[in-house]
Amino acid sequence: MRIFFFLTGFGFLVIGLTTIILYLNLLTIGYNFQEYVNFISRRIECYFSLIGLIIISITIKIKGAKKYELYL
Repeated sequence: MRIFFFLTGFGFLVIGLTTIILYLNLLTIGYNFQEYVNFISRRIECYFSLIGLIIISITIKIKGAKKYELYL
């Protein structure tokens, strides 16, 4: 179960960071950095990177049950 959540978080992180990098092209057409940050803070797909990072952090922090405790 932890592996599923870890891979889901990793997928969200990849999607979010990819869109943030793709939106860096806005800087080449005349946006300054403040306008760029303002733009990506309003895009929902950029929040996927934060959600993915939180999911990965939680799955790493939570300890799994030991095998002999599952049978008790």
